[in-house]
Amino acid sequence: MINDGRYPDYPLFKGLQRPLELMGLQGRYIYWAAGVAGGAIVGFIAAYCLMGFVAGLVVLATVLSAGIVLIILKQRKGLHSKNVKRGVYVYAYSHKV
Repeated sequence: MINDGRYPDYPLFKGLQRPLELMGLQGRYIYWAAGVAGGAIVGFIAAYCLMGFVAGLVVLATVLSAGIVLIILKQRKGLHSKNVKRGVYVYAYSHKV
């Protein structure tokens, strides 16, 4: 497009083309972390009401550590789900066209 001086050119923002990142968590794992934190708090409150403070702390620590480990392992595999086919595939022949 040729600018003949009548209209100024403005840069067009097209986004970062990168996944959202917060404290090392990317994309959907931010929501997973929020869910783990919420679940840990709800678990703490429930265990505290039913069994006492120490049990609440145990539930809180267990849910947080399991959630963090799960998120780290899933994020290490990649942001998007992939189907990993395991096994040995043998191709006996191929067709020539």
